[in-house]
Amino acid sequence: MTSTREFPATRAVSGPHRIMPQHIDELNDVFSTAFTERYRRDGMVGVRVPSLNPAIWRYAIEDAGDEGEAMMWRGERDEIVAFNVVHRSGVEGWMGPLAVRPDWQGSDVGKEVVRTGTRLLATRNARVIGLETMPRTMDNIGFYSRLGFVPGRLTITLTVEAHEATRKARTLSSLSPAAREDAVVAARSLAHAQIPGYDFTREMRLTQELGVGDTLLLEDGGRIVGFAVFHVAPLVGGRAREELRVLKLVLDDESRIESLVEGLADVARRQGTRRVAIRMQGEYLEAYRRLISLGARVRWTDLRMYVSGFEEVRASAGMVLSNWEI
Repeated sequence: MTSTREFPATRAVSGPHRIMPQHIDELNDVFSTAFTERYRRDGMVGVRVPSLNPAIWRYAIEDAGDEGEAMMWRGERDEIVAFNVVHRSGVEGWMGPLAVRPDWQGSDVGKEVVRTGTRLLATRNARVIGLETMPRTMDNIGFYSRLGFVPGRLTITLTVEAHEATRKARTLSSLSPAAREDAVVAARSLAHAQIPGYDFTREMRLTQELGVGDTLLLEDGGRIVGFAVFHVAPLVGGRAREELRVLKLVLDDESRIESLVEGLADVARRQGTRRVAIRMQGEYLEAYRRLISLGARVRWTDLRMYVSGFEEVRASAGMVLSNWEI
């Protein structure tokens, strides 16, 4: 999720500084204020965006890595005025969450925040550099376009109700340590076979280590043919679990989507969540049709944008879904 708006002006900021867990409360204040204002400008005056669950922030910060990819900028009174959490999964790079305080959106800080993230990913040899924004927000789209981004396809969030499956799928956490490592290696090979250079193993390990979710494994003849990294920790702190959210999904064949979703729906039921949420990228229309036929409901849309020359490519044979929202 990204929110920024820019007009010509200059104010003094320092940064980027590295985000640490002790900054979460300050980050939440910027996050809630910026996105509440974004919805207000879009005409939804009654919407107040709540703070993110600190567990989700910790995942985002650690997923950004230990080389300074989770960045913040401070203003004249040493307050946090902007942040950009930059992620890289092998050659895939993306930014989010990203926000600028509303009272600083008349400065050049938004441009600096985005350009810094773009440069950082380019120096890390990312072949994809992108972010997601709300498709109805014209000033956001225009702002990113002026910084070299081009619009891609929509990401459509679909939900499937939790239910029991006849065949129980295995999760990464249910395996022995040795089998777990074998599964992680197999998952890396599967992702690379679909889109060379993609690697979601850090997300798999970190999700389990922080206790925010798990990875579902889809097997055929003893071979891993698909997996889905998911979170069940609520996005908003203090709330009950409502959704199992898929962050990364890889299949060797798009037609296996029903089997994987059946497994996810069963895990959601066992985890005490009401539904599965999958952010379906517009490249995979057959999988989209299959989920709609299963009764999936359309909940939300986002627009993926890429730096020109750093666009995504479609999986060669199966499918790869990579959620650019934490």
